[in-house]
Amino acid sequence: MKLRVIITGATGMVGEGVLLECLRNPEVEQILVLGRRANGIVHPKVKEVLHADFQNLAGIEDQLVGYNACFYCAGVSSVGLSKPEYERITYDATLHVAETLVRLNPNMTFVFVSGAGTDSREKSAQHWARVKGRTENALLRLPFRHAYMFRPGFMRATPGQRNVLKLYKYLGWLYPIMRRLTPNLVSTMSEVGVAMIKATQEGYPKSILEVRDMVALAHGKVAKGS
Repeated sequence: MKLRVIITGATGMVGEGVLLECLRNPEVEQILVLGRRANGIVHPKVKEVLHADFQNLAGIEDQLVGYNACFYCAGVSSVGLSKPEYERITYDATLHVAETLVRLNPNMTFVFVSGAGTDSREKSAQHWARVKGRTENALLRLPFRHAYMFRPGFMRATPGQRNVLKLYKYLGWLYPIMRRLTPNLVSTMSEVGVAMIKATQEGYPKSILEVRDMVALAHGKVAKGS
């Protein structure tokens, strides 16, 4: 199954890394980048739609038809945001996009980039973990062909990436050590992107994928304990 993918968040580290992986993968034949700002990548596979309000897609719905996958990488840190604003961006906007896409493309697979530490029970003392958990749970109830929640940890950026968080730039030298000592907490950005593509094409026995699941799937395996 050739993939026609919608990617959000391409101006961020995860979204850009996933976009680069889709560009190099021959199984991905078409990419629509949906974002608020231009990402600057020009490629025959890529069409870009700039749209400021993810909670009102009425004016661009006709451009969102005909896709069989969405890699939803848009998101923000909770640092410096009020709780209502974080919920609006993380939960409200994500659900509106997802509900629109499943209506327009009922055979779509939806992959949501959540985060390590997300609480599916929605009872964590950390507000962001509860909101991410509530978002995951709501997405899993939608009638997509498949829905997968990705919970990445520390990621080594793909060579050539422009949008890399400062923390990752400063601590990148630690990656080989962390990969050896804490393999369940770290991955490459490339492994995350490959895992999204493989989950869409081949499926995976779990709907929530932790780091070890993503790494295993990227290398054609199923993580132990899955």
